[in-house]
Amino acid sequence: MSSFSADWSRRKFLRGALATGALALPGTGLLAGCATSGGGQEQTEGEKTAKNPLGVPEDQPLEIYIFNGGFGDEYAKEIHEPMYKKAYPNAEIQHKAEVDIQGALQSRFVAGNPPDFVNDSGDGQIPLGQLVSDKQLYDLSDLFDAPSWDDEGTTVGDSLVPGAITQGTFGDKPYVMHMALTVYGTWYNKALFDEKGWTVPTTWEEMMALCAEIKGTGIAPWTYQGIHARYMLWPLMSMAAKLAGPEVLTDIDNLKEGAWSNEAIKEAANALLGLRQNGYILEGTEGMDHIQSQNQWSAGKAAFIPCGSWLENEQEDVTPEGFQATMMPDPLLSKDSKMPLETVYAAAGEPYIVPAQAKNPRGGLEYMRIMLSKQGAKGFSEKVSSLTVVKGASDGVKLPGGLESAKKALDAAGDNVVNWLFPTWYGKMWNPGINTHIGDLMAGRKSVDEFSAGCEAEAKKVRDDDSITKYTR
Repeated sequence: MSSFSADWSRRKFLRGALATGALALPGTGLLAGCATSGGGQEQTEGEKTAKNPLGVPEDQPLEIYIFNGGFGDEYAKEIHEPMYKKAYPNAEIQHKAEVDIQGALQSRFVAGNPPDFVNDSGDGQIPLGQLVSDKQLYDLSDLFDAPSWDDEGTTVGDSLVPGAITQGTFGDKPYVMHMALTVYGTWYNKALFDEKGWTVPTTWEEMMALCAEIKGTGIAPWTYQGIHARYMLWPLMSMAAKLAGPEVLTDIDNLKEGAWSNEAIKEAANALLGLRQNGYILEGTEGMDHIQSQNQWSAGKAAFIPCGSWLENEQEDVTPEGFQATMMPDPLLSKDSKMPLETVYAAAGEPYIVPAQAKNPRGGLEYMRIMLSKQGAKGFSEKVSSLTVVKGASDGVKLPGGLESAKKALDAAGDNVVNWLFPTWYGKMWNPGINTHIGDLMAGRKSVDEFSAGCEAEAKKVRDDDSITKYTR
């Protein structure tokens, strides 16, 4: 595996995929009872010095919650927390890993007693827009304006790839720090393909022909993350954008009437439904969670699975020796597609927040500054097999094969990177909304027209609800 420089088209990617304007969601009011403006939070500020530009109270405890999902929590315990402890030896670090962040912390937000730093991720994520609307998040402007950990002549913001701050900006202020740089595509085991002499398909016609051949060997051609069927929306949206152009996705984000009935969306949906109709999906997939289906893929029971570039790390403990996880761009629906095969879906992600009512918010900002150092970001990449938003942090890092393939796919895409924002803007529209309809489609419970109509209905709910703030790009 080769090393790579920070220039490998991430600037091109982020210009196109991340420079999308402010991100926000409507508040649901669930936290409104304790909503504050964050007033008084600066009472915990310590003396600002060259070594402590954020004014961290050097002896105050720091309480940290990490989402214990695909990335685990070792990167926090073994990389970032020791760096914080070295800088502030008198500060006690209280570490907690949780699978269900909302279940663990929503009552604490309501009570006005949240932790100082939260990795708000996973299916149990507290909706970020809800937290912003209820004034529960600390403004991160001071973090991004502060000197970087590595160079006092460069701000933290300037040390990040373009657009990384925008991805976490709501209105005119940044409230969320995104660490990971994720590439999405269709995954396969290169060793198996080499053994069988299978050629990676570039069109859907080639995909269906290969699926027939794969099925004949007793291996299921496809599986997906079952009850989290929204994973299948990623290839659907990607292939639709390749077919008809990125405007298809913009229309969906902008809640344009009829956007989900676009012929490109329907053609992509029909292609994926064809996997079910032809018996090309692993039996029982629709009832599996993401771990169960991915484990079946890792065990060689299925040839293809959709996922983001965290997949290899998430499967590390169950991946057999010799397995070569490899990502390919989603196939073209037509050779006359408006965007090239190399087009990929990619985005900055994995959100981290500092609650406005934290006891030690300046410590939370400092912890973020440590994460966004080259040492902190490099350690993150090495621990969790993910690219990061920190310029140059991956220089000299040896990437595992799967992540290397994702990096090569992103490099090959150049400016042809697509993204969509409605899951962040309108959380319930995404899940359970669209998740339910794509699940019904993939299980054969809905036709393509019924799927499109269901998604249209979800968009209409948001469009017609005057209590929901609307966003466009």
